Amino acid sequence: MPVVFAPEHHLWLLSGPSTSYALRLDGGGVRHVHWGAPLTLEAATALSEPVPDPAASSFEQGTGEAELRVEGGAQFGPSSLLVRFADGTSAIEWVYEGHKIDGEHLSVRLADRHYPLAVTLHYRLAGDVLERWTDVTNRGSEPITLLRCDSAAWTLPARAEHRLSHLVGAWVSESRLRRAPLPVAETVLTSRRGVTSHHASPWLALDDGTAGEDHGEVFSAALAWSGSWRITLHRDPGGRTGFTGGFGHEGLTWTLGAGETLSTPVFAGTWSSEGFGGVSRVWHSYVRLRVLTHPDEDRPVLYNSWEATGFDVEEAGQMALAARAADLGVELFVMDDGWFGARTGEHAGLGDWTPNPKRFPDGLRPLAAEVRRLGMRFGLWIEPESVNADSDLYREHPDWVVHQPNRRRTELRSQMVLDLARPEVAAWTHAWLDKLVGDLDLDYLKWDFNRALTEAAPDSVFLDHTRAVYGIMDRLRADHPGLRIEACAGGGGRADLGILRRTDQIWPSDNTDPVDRLGIQHGFSQLFPAQVMSAWVTDNPNVTTARSTPLRFRFHMAMAGALGLGGDLTTWTPDELTEAAALVAAYKDVRPVIQHGDAHRLTGAGTLTGVHYVWADEHVVLAWCPSRAYGHDPGPLRLTAVKPGVLYRDLDSGTTYPGEVLLGRGLPLTLPSGDHASALVRLSPVEQS
Repeated sequence: MPVVFAPEHHLWLLSGPSTSYALRLDGGGVRHVHWGAPLTLEAATALSEPVPDPAASSFEQGTGEAELRVEGGAQFGPSSLLVRFADGTSAIEWVYEGHKIDGEHLSVRLADRHYPLAVTLHYRLAGDVLERWTDVTNRGSEPITLLRCDSAAWTLPARAEHRLSHLVGAWVSESRLRRAPLPVAETVLTSRRGVTSHHASPWLALDDGTAGEDHGEVFSAALAWSGSWRITLHRDPGGRTGFTGGFGHEGLTWTLGAGETLSTPVFAGTWSSEGFGGVSRVWHSYVRLRVLTHPDEDRPVLYNSWEATGFDVEEAGQMALAARAADLGVELFVMDDGWFGARTGEHAGLGDWTPNPKRFPDGLRPLAAEVRRLGMRFGLWIEPESVNADSDLYREHPDWVVHQPNRRRTELRSQMVLDLARPEVAAWTHAWLDKLVGDLDLDYLKWDFNRALTEAAPDSVFLDHTRAVYGIMDRLRADHPGLRIEACAGGGGRADLGILRRTDQIWPSDNTDPVDRLGIQHGFSQLFPAQVMSAWVTDNPNVTTARSTPLRFRFHMAMAGALGLGGDLTTWTPDELTEAAALVAAYKDVRPVIQHGDAHRLTGAGTLTGVHYVWADEHVVLAWCPSRAYGHDPGPLRLTAVKPGVLYRDLDSGTTYPGEVLLGRGLPLTLPSGDHASALVRLSPVEQS
C-alpha cells in the first residue's frame, strides 16, 4: 500500500516506486522521520525512535523537525505558520484530532489546545513525487491574523555539507542555474512582485555537494503557485537543515475570519539517487502524470507574428505570413500584439479587446478563415490582466486597477494591472474572453502579463489576483475544450507548476538567441519537460543580441522543445525557406520522442552539450557546439541512456555502434566547421539474432 499507519508507533509511511517519506506523532504535533530512499515499515519504525542530540543544550532547538513549524517552545528556526490571536498570543500548541487515508492521500488533523485554530496537513503521492499542502481553519467567532501561512516544511537528513541549486535571472536572461554551498544561515528565495518572476523560481534542489547529472542523492521541491512566493532555507551550526515555503512574501498579513478556511497551494517534493538528471526526469513524469491536462498531445509547430511585425499588424500582412508559414509545414498560426483597439504601440489600447477597424475592416473572421483554409489552427496574443491609461476601459473604469488611496498609480510599460480580486472585474474579463474565443472558435491563446503588481491593497490582493487568473483560465478551458493556452509573462516571468496546470506550454524567455537559449533551456529543463517549452526559430541577426547564427543551429536549438517559428518569413531567401521546410519535416519525425521521451542532459568537451531523448526504442540526440578554439574538434559525445550489450544504428547514416562504445567513448558527431555547429542524430537498437 502507498500509505500505511502503524498506530502502536504513531507512524505514517508513504512509499512511491523509488522513494519513501515517513512522519510520526510527537506529543500533539507531527514530526519528520525520513525523506529519501525506500524504507520498510520496520526500518521507518526504527528511524522514528529519538536519538540523543550531541549538540543539545538549553540554547539549542528541541529534537525533531515539525512538519509544519510554528512559534512556541524551543523552536528557533523559521516558522511555516505565524499567527496572532485577538489577545496577542502567537504560540501554538497542537492536539491531534485524527487522520484519514484515502488511497494515496493522507490527511492529518490538528487543533490548538486552547484557541479556535485548526489545520489539516495533506500528503498525496503522485508516483515518486509527494504533494503537500495545508488547510488552516478559524473555528471561532473572532478573526485570526495570519502573518505567514506556508504549504509545508521539508527536513533533510544530516550531511556534512549541503549544496543549493536554484534558478536566477532577469528579463531575456531567465532560468540561469546556480549551484553553491548552502551557508549556515537563513537563505530566502522569493518574489515580491505578485507574479512568479524572471528573477527567481519556486524550484530548488539540494545535494551534499558530490552529486552530478547522473549520480548522487538529490532532494528537490517546487511550489505550484504563480503569485508572490517565499522559500526559506535554514541550516544551523548543529547540522539541522530544512526549508519551508508557500505563497505570499515578507510583510504580508491576512485575516482569517470566523469559520473561514485558507487552503495553501501544493508544495511538491521528490528525491532521486540518480543525480540532477534523475530528479529532473521524475519531475517531467510528474508534470505529465498530474499537472498537464493534455499530456499525450503533440504540441503543434506554430508560427508567431511578433518578431516579424511588432505592433504593425494588418490583415493582408498577416495573410502573407500565414501563406509562407503553411508552406513550411506550420500547424498553428498565432497573431501577436497589435490587433485590437488603438494598439499601435505599448502606450495605448490594452483593455479594448475588439479588432482595430482600420487594420481589420471586417473583424478577424476573414483572417481566421484564411489561416484554416491553409490547413492551420488559429490563435491570438492577449494580455487580459493589464490596461493602458490611454484606453476606453480605463477612462470608463479608473477604479478597476490595483491601487491604494491617495497614492500615485505606477505605470510599468505604460500599463497598470486590473484588480481581478474584485468579482465584477474578473467577471468582465471572463466575459470578453469567452466571447472572443467562442466567436472565432479560437484554438490557442498566448496569455501574456508584462508587469508586476504595485500599490496592491489589501494584502489579500496578492492571493486573490492569482486565484482569479486561475479561475478565469479554468472556466475558459471547461467551456471551450478545444482551446489551448500558452503561459507568458514578458517571457519567463510566470513559469511554475500552478500556471502549467491551466495551460499547455510556457514561453521561457523573450530572448530567442540560440546561444543564450542554451543556458535558459538548461535551467528550464530542471523542472519542466520538453513538450511544455516553447522555442522559436527567428531572424538573423537576432533581434535581441544582434548575433548571427546558421539557420540549422537555430532550428536544432528550438527542436529541443515545442518548435515554433517567429521571424519575418517574407524576407527569407528561397534557400532558407527550402532548408526550413526540411527541418520542420525532420522535427515532426522526431517530435514524439522529444516531447514524450525521457530527457538525458549531456556534456562533452569544450562547449559541446546535448540532450538525449529516449521513448520506447527510439533515441534522438540533439547536440550543440556554440564555439570552439581554432583547430579544436570537440570529439564524440558520451551517451548515458543506452545499454551495454545492445547495438545501435544511426538511422540516417546506417552506421552501427555498440552500447559500450556510446557509453564509454561516445557518439561521433558530424559537425559543420566553425562556431555555432549542431547535429541531430536518430538511433535505434538493432535486432540481433
